[in-house]
Amino acid sequence: MELQKSCSQLSLKTAKDRLLAFWNIFEKEDNVLVVINADPDALAAALAVKKLLRYKVKSVTITHPNEIRRVNNQSMVDRLKIPLIRLKEVKADDYAKLVMVDSQPNHLPVFEKLHFNVIIDHHPLGGEWKESSFVDIRPDYGATSTMMVEYLRAAGLKPSIALATALFYGIKVDTQNFEQKSLLADGVAFRYLFTIANRDLVRKFELTDLRRSELKYFAQALDALKYSKGRYYTHVGKVRSPDVLVIVADFLNHVGEIDWVFVSGIHGEKLVVIFRCDGYRKNAGKIAERSFGGLGSAGGHKGAARAEVPLKNLELGDKEFTSDTLKRFIMRHIEAKKP
Repeated sequence: MELQKSCSQLSLKTAKDRLLAFWNIFEKEDNVLVVINADPDALAAALAVKKLLRYKVKSVTITHPNEIRRVNNQSMVDRLKIPLIRLKEVKADDYAKLVMVDSQPNHLPVFEKLHFNVIIDHHPLGGEWKESSFVDIRPDYGATSTMMVEYLRAAGLKPSIALATALFYGIKVDTQNFEQKSLLADGVAFRYLFTIANRDLVRKFELTDLRRSELKYFAQALDALKYSKGRYYTHVGKVRSPDVLVIVADFLNHVGEIDWVFVSGIHGEKLVVIFRCDGYRKNAGKIAERSFGGLGSAGGHKGAARAEVPLKNLELGDKEFTSDTLKRFIMRHIEAKKP
C-alpha cells in the first residue's frame, strides 16, 4: 500500500506531501480517537490533530491513560480548557481511526493492545509499526509540537491563541528552552508561534509548581538544612510527590555561594535524592551513581541528577534517614573521588 511508508521515507517528503498523506487516512464519517501519554508536548500535538481534522471527520476525542499529577500540566489543561477523557473510560472499537502523537505503541503496555492508523512522534524509533498506515517519526526534532506546526502551516491553518499557546509551551518544555537537542525547525516553529501565543499564560504554567498544601515542605527542608563546604544537604521526610524535592532543590540552587545541593525525601517505599550543581568541573550524574548506584537507580547530567533507592536496601535498622545520613552517604564519595 502506497501510504505504508517507513519513517525514513516519510521524512524525505515535503510538509505538504506529509499533510496530504495524513489527511488521506480519514473519511468524513470517521470518529477519531487521539491517544497520548499526557504531557505538554503531547497535549499540544493532540489539539493540533483536532484542528487539522476539524472539517475532515465526524468527531475527534483526546484520551490518555496516565493521571495528570504535575501542577504545571493540570494548570495547562484547566486554563486552556483541553477536553480529555481517560483511556479506561472509552472503547477503542467505537472509533474508526486511532491516532497516536508524541509516543509510540511500545512506550506503555496499554498502548500495545491498540491498533494505530497514524503515529506522529519525535522520540527515537521504537519499532517498525508496519500495521500503521501513516508513520511520521523524526527523532532529530526537539518536540512533536514543532512537527504539528509544520502540518498546520502546510494546511494554511493559523492556530488559535489557545492552540498556539499550547504548542509554544510544548516546544519550550521538550527542548528545555532550547538547552536540549533541537533543530532549526524547532526555532522556526517557536518564532512563528511567538506573536500568536499568550506568553503570560505560558509563564503562569511554568511558575505553577506547587499546591498550597506543599508549602510545608519548604519549611521542613529549611528546618533540616545542613551546610558544609559550600554544600547544602536536607532531608524533607515523606512527600506526596517527588516533584516537590526537585522544586526545593532548584530553589536552594539559587543561593550564590552554594556549589552543591542535595535534597532527599521518602516517596512510597523509596528514598528519592535530587542532586544539583553548576555542572562546571562537577558532575552530578557521577556523584549520584557513586553514592547510590549500588543501592538503586541513579544517574543524570552534569548539573542535575536523581537517585531512587528502595528503603529496604539502605539497611538503616530502626534509625530514621536524616540530613546527616544524607550528608554521610554523599561525603563518602564526593571527597574520596571528586568528579
